[in-house]
Amino acid sequence: MNRIEQKFRVLRKNKKKAFIPFLTAGDPNLRSTEELVLSFEGAGADIVELGVPFSDPLADGPTIQASSERALKKGVNLKKIFVTVARIRLKSKIPIALMTYYNPVFRYGEEWFLRDAKKYGVDGIIIPDLPPEEATSLIRLAKKYDISTVFFLAPTTTRQRMKRIVKASTGFIYYVSITGVTGSKKHFATENAANIKTAKKLTQKPVCVGFGISTQAQVKDIAKIADGVIVGSAIVKRIEKNRGKRNLVKNVSRYVGALSRGID
Repeated sequence: MNRIEQKFRVLRKNKKKAFIPFLTAGDPNLRSTEELVLSFEGAGADIVELGVPFSDPLADGPTIQASSERALKKGVNLKKIFVTVARIRLKSKIPIALMTYYNPVFRYGEEWFLRDAKKYGVDGIIIPDLPPEEATSLIRLAKKYDISTVFFLAPTTTRQRMKRIVKASTGFIYYVSITGVTGSKKHFATENAANIKTAKKLTQKPVCVGFGISTQAQVKDIAKIADGVIVGSAIVKRIEKNRGKRNLVKNVSRYVGALSRGID
């Protein structure tokens, strides 16, 4: 049982839900990423989703795409991100899941990637462009290294395919609340509630909701029916607005703290 699974066990025991903030590694720089992750923990984050910058992020909207471009221009890559995670591990045991696309993993080598992920302190991986049907070897290797494999459900996922996805997922299941790419949205469609309830009938694994969430009220509403809430673009946008400011970490963490209080 890794840190992600341990965290959800404790949360369930205490009848609480998870708050999971996302940020792009290396935006504005890797030192700030380290400081932000540590500050997010103090602001109420239960798990942190760390984005690996990629040149063609198909699932990401313009905000996260722009953050990836900024990080890539500074030479951020998987090896440097692993080192950053190792630095975080000197001070924190907060569960960390890497969100990456398959190309960097393929070029790194699946087993080398998972071996190093474990070595440096990563607990889970999320790969939007790798469906479970094509992830047989990666799932097998992830089990070997005790790395959670998180797969996606969407509003368009059929019940039959839900069964395959929840079976392949470990750590938690990522429910995408909107069709399309990441980005803040105003409404959480009522049909999402029914879909999440259906998924929860198929599995005891935690179901966490992401995409389009940007306010404390949205976090509060979603936490009523899901096991966790993921906020990404809104946090990345807040980081972008504070780039170059002395109080970047403090300002962004204050926002993350306000969002996390929606869980309570």
